[in-house]
Amino acid sequence: MKSAIVGSPHGVQAQIVSELPVVSVAETLAGGLGIVDLWYWDDDEIGVALRAAHAALMTAEERDRYERFRFERDRRLFLATRVLVRTVLGRYVSVASADWRFAAGVHGKPYVAHPRLTPPIHFNLANTTGLIACVVSVAHEAVGVDVERTQELTEAMPLAERYFAASEVQALRALPAAEQPRRFVAYWTLKESYIKARGLGLALPLDQFSFRVDDGRIRVDFDPRLADDPTRWRFSLLDMSPQHVLAVSVDTGCASLSLRVARIVPHGG
Repeated sequence: MKSAIVGSPHGVQAQIVSELPVVSVAETLAGGLGIVDLWYWDDDEIGVALRAAHAALMTAEERDRYERFRFERDRRLFLATRVLVRTVLGRYVSVASADWRFAAGVHGKPYVAHPRLTPPIHFNLANTTGLIACVVSVAHEAVGVDVERTQELTEAMPLAERYFAASEVQALRALPAAEQPRRFVAYWTLKESYIKARGLGLALPLDQFSFRVDDGRIRVDFDPRLADDPTRWRFSLLDMSPQHVLAVSVDTGCASLSLRVARIVPHGG
């Protein structure tokens, strides 16, 4: 079992912006490896006009996915996520919102299909009720993000016993019952962000890697079957609100992680 201490869990403060700044790709690269940007917003803050403008920009594939959602709430969340990714990526390169095209890998990880960017911009998306996040890296391809609501979890232990590594289950059992749901969500978001960064989805069994977060740092252990090196990975675990926990995973190639966080507050529309 390989293990390493690879990140710190809390303490990142967010810049609040309504007009998104232009991000210099060259300056970001010059700043060194490990620089990753996390952008997020509350989908309820997005105005009707902004939604309508971006709904008109959806590709046929995106519109098909949009129409397949049964509930209007899920449609709104999907559309707001598309608004976020087009808005954010447009701050790194001068590309109009209508010109972005996205595709997905075999296991669903999204990437920029058009335009061809040099250097490429890597991103990952996550959403849940009340929060949508986009993590962006110029230097690192393997980036992943996940966000979950703690309020929606009622029974942590049965799920942990089914999906988690034995060490994580043991750590959960050692906690008071009132603390178990939030720790479960911490483990879950870390695991989800890691498998999303790897781009392999649930082809990576969740019990073949485990996290420890109770010593002030985030430690990961990999089963030998995963053939991964924990010293390459950096993680961040953030309490975004009393209801939301977010995790970021980045293969920095052993560089430290510098996470720049910005909350977007849309105006107008």
